[in-house]
Amino acid sequence: MPMIAFELMMLVTSICALVVSGWLWQQARRRRSLQALSGFGVMMALWCGGHIAILQGWHRLGILLILANPLMPTFFLHFATRFVYPGRASAPPWLEWLSRHISLIYVVSSIIVVLSWLGTGGRTVALGPFEAFFVFQGLGWFNVAYTVVIGVIAHLVLVWGLSVHKGNLRRSIVAMFAAGGWGLLLASSFIFPSIGIDWYPYPMLLMPSYVVLLVYGVVRYQILEANAFAKGALPWLVLMLVLLGVVALIRALSAALGAGSLAAVPVWQLWLCSLVALAVALLLKRPLNELSDQLIYPGVDLNEALLERWLNRLKSAAGWDALERMAADLIGQQVGQPVRILLQREGDPMPVIARNGLHILCQHRASGWRFRLEGWEDVKPGQRLTGEVFGSLLATSCGLLERSLQLAEAERRRLASEHLVELGSLSAVMAHELRNPLNVISMATADLPSDRRALIQAQLKRADRQISDLLLYSGRIEPQPQPVQLAAMLDSLRPLFDWQQTEFETAVPPGLWLHADPHRLQQVFTNLIDNALGFVRNNPGSRIRIDTDECGRRVRIHNNGPAIDPSLHDSLFQPFVSRRAGGSGLGLAIVRRIMDAHGGDVRLRTDLGWPVTFELSFPEEVKP
Repeated sequence: MPMIAFELMMLVTSICALVVSGWLWQQARRRRSLQALSGFGVMMALWCGGHIAILQGWHRLGILLILANPLMPTFFLHFATRFVYPGRASAPPWLEWLSRHISLIYVVSSIIVVLSWLGTGGRTVALGPFEAFFVFQGLGWFNVAYTVVIGVIAHLVLVWGLSVHKGNLRRSIVAMFAAGGWGLLLASSFIFPSIGIDWYPYPMLLMPSYVVLLVYGVVRYQILEANAFAKGALPWLVLMLVLLGVVALIRALSAALGAGSLAAVPVWQLWLCSLVALAVALLLKRPLNELSDQLIYPGVDLNEALLERWLNRLKSAAGWDALERMAADLIGQQVGQPVRILLQREGDPMPVIARNGLHILCQHRASGWRFRLEGWEDVKPGQRLTGEVFGSLLATSCGLLERSLQLAEAERRRLASEHLVELGSLSAVMAHELRNPLNVISMATADLPSDRRALIQAQLKRADRQISDLLLYSGRIEPQPQPVQLAAMLDSLRPLFDWQQTEFETAVPPGLWLHADPHRLQQVFTNLIDNALGFVRNNPGSRIRIDTDECGRRVRIHNNGPAIDPSLHDSLFQPFVSRRAGGSGLGLAIVRRIMDAHGGDVRLRTDLGWPVTFELSFPEEVKP
């Protein structure tokens, strides 16, 4: 049994080394140093193959393969030299010499190997459970000494690289040192029989780990595909070890279970058959997955190219409406029938879902965006799978768009803040320079007739109000929130306006409180009511109404004046945009600044049955 275990581990090491070498050779098109590391893996496979050959009775072949040992560190030296010194940086003279004369070292190593062959550098002896095990003799010891010297030089090259390199290259060198120490510990037991120590080479049973750790430690920081390869290979490696253990257990119990014929089969043959079956399963995994997808989800082709195209299209949407339209077009084309996309952002009411038709609802939750399929119960399984995959991509795109809009809004506010600092300084100077002559004009009207004095005073008040608006808009707004009873505050505003036959109606619950700065909140409602009066005053049946939504977080100011031209909707809250003669164009801009300072929002609504509605949204729950 111990001899079989040793032979099996040598076989596994040889297979691992050959597989890894083939993969490294493919990757060497991008990194030439990996060619030499691929050669190191091949020599490791041949060295392990020499031990297998001896155990199988082919002693001469096995001795020749093991005595080719010096080529293994030579390939590693070649790799180390290319890895740490690609020829573009200064290096010590000895390293430059090695880089230029690496072919000479290959020749010397080959000569050592041939001399070891001709001079009978090794033989086989009985060792414990082994009928034959390799030991060095004669020129074989020179072979060993040369191998050690080349290995030491290779690690000196790595030491130099460790002193000059940083980042991932340095991490790879550290990984090589760790793997080299592990390999030395495992291979040391190989020498014991040659120096007269009759001890079973238990550490060599772990040789497969040395090859994998060395190569993975080198390339994991250089080639990202290696990490994906390792992630896929690790489960199969664990499965292989478990399978070998199960096969050995079944064979051990087969005699007691009455399966004598199975007990007579050599365990290595059972292991070999198991590994072949596992390899066949690995090769068939992908085509069988594709076949099962076609059987269970016929007609569905959700390949990586399609998913990438979907994600790129969804990410290109500049706003929520564009995302809804684009998503509906993409999924509708794929499933062959219309699909309605519903996006429910934070604070939005639940969208109305029709009884008929297909819907994908994406909702903002505390844990992020989540999707739900509505009306997909009767569609084919393939179409439902398509909807679920698309819904997942749509939820991801909603999160990306939300963050993008937040960053854009933050940048807008930053630029606006910088602009307001400049505007504030200019406004303060202009206000001082303008109010002085206005005061002089006001005093000069004292002797004028009353009608002319009233006309001039009215215009002076208008000018002073516009100066005050400019100072308010350009100054810093730092609200000091406190509970405000909304109904009482609105009642206090009634005497401040000349309503001129306009009906002012409030439908605000008496117990509704807002957490806001009372002075700033009064400015908001004063500006909005004054703005509405400018359009409805003196018109028959003119009305202004203030009410709230069900939860009280949104306060709405309606008026039945003329509707706002759609061309002005996007610029309505920008400064110096006015719809009425004599307006400063700052009223609505000031409202937005105050609401932004409170963490709220103001927007125009035209879907509530009134020509004009301004809706104020507050971030916190109202407090009764």
